[in-house]
Amino acid sequence: MRQNTFTHHAQTLLGFIEYVGLTVITIATVIAGYIEVGHMVAASTVTLSDLLLMFLYLEILAMVAMYFESGKLPVRFPIYIAVVALARYLVLDMKNLDMWHMIGVAASILLLTLAVLILRYGHVRYSYNERE
Repeated sequence: MRQNTFTHHAQTLLGFIEYVGLTVITIATVIAGYIEVGHMVAASTVTLSDLLLMFLYLEILAMVAMYFESGKLPVRFPIYIAVVALARYLVLDMKNLDMWHMIGVAASILLLTLAVLILRYGHVRYSYNERE
């Protein structure tokens, strides 16, 4: 009985810490988005890198929202964020990258995209019963 109580309190504490962390991530992402919009307004222009950065912020918010709603985080969401981050890196630093670095970043994007495809295929083709 004592260990059961300890386990319950530990899970409650960890759950609270998890929600605090998610709240901090949400607030920091909203602030970063607000600052980015301020930079775009001050510059009176919107670039592709600005749009990709805003998309990253939205993906992070969607990931946090999904976790708050379901308590689960599909592994695809961080992969989506990584693909957009690599694409943004490629767009921003294309002039400074040599051919091999560009090929490496492009290959990374391709591998991550294939990973999402494989995960989705596995989820649809080999779905599992959540009660088991």
